[in-house]
Amino acid sequence: MKNKLKEFCREMNIEHVGIAPAEPYKELENILKKRIQKGYLTGFEEKEIQKRINPKEIMEDARSIIVCLFPYFIGNKESGNLSKYTYGLDYHKVIEEKLEKIGHFLKNEIKDFSYQSFVDNGPLVDRYLAYISGVGYFGMNHHIITDDYGSYVFIGYMINNYPFEVDSPSNKTCIECGKCIKSCPGGALLSNYEMNPKRCIAYLTQKKEALTDEEENILKKGKTIFGCDICQDVCPHNENVKITPLEEFKENIIHKIDETEIKNLSNKGFQKKYKDRSFSWRGRKTIQRNLYIFKDKE
Repeated sequence: MKNKLKEFCREMNIEHVGIAPAEPYKELENILKKRIQKGYLTGFEEKEIQKRINPKEIMEDARSIIVCLFPYFIGNKESGNLSKYTYGLDYHKVIEEKLEKIGHFLKNEIKDFSYQSFVDNGPLVDRYLAYISGVGYFGMNHHIITDDYGSYVFIGYMINNYPFEVDSPSNKTCIECGKCIKSCPGGALLSNYEMNPKRCIAYLTQKKEALTDEEENILKKGKTIFGCDICQDVCPHNENVKITPLEEFKENIIHKIDETEIKNLSNKGFQKKYKDRSFSWRGRKTIQRNLYIFKDKE
């Protein structure tokens, strides 16, 4: 059944598929507790730690987790002011649709098959799942790295009630050159594979509350008004990576938001125009704030 799953995924240009166990992740629990003690939380995370480390808290009859990677790199747009992951259509919608196709296929193959799928919106730690399922390995920039697509990948997962044979973590590692740590404008990346997300530009561009003077200064050191690519752009693992085979991330590209345009749009107008984009969820006001801060550095 696992081979059938992977073959079906390959037909949809999903090349990286692994299986994670559906059991409590004690190692992750210790990591998360240390993060909490150090204040390394943004507020975007699931608040209940058991839901972050135990799949059965989400789905009682969970027996395995299907983990898929979705590459999104289409090349560099030097004149852009948006992070690469937002160039194409909203990845949440694109990947949700693909996971549903996988789910429908498995329902036809497996009696009483059931599942719950998530794309950057679930309680479990998706990068940890990608690591333990063997589809990628951790970089010092806190991203999951692959040989073909570097760290330019989205992660989707399906908690399910079928006992797929689990995979093992990759024995590959980040080369630990430290370029990402040295290049991070906010000093968010730490040398021991830890990260203080509150100093990350990607987080600051999405923070709804007013930014402090220090946070604004960090934002001004960046290149984008939503998200950030600096730690990925300098990473040797991202040199000469392949272009995504997924057409949805290569069509209807938007790599820049114009200040005048945003100023002349109402909140409803913004949502109507950008409803199919992953940056639209935070709303016009936050984007406009970031544009003003970004302009002020010039």
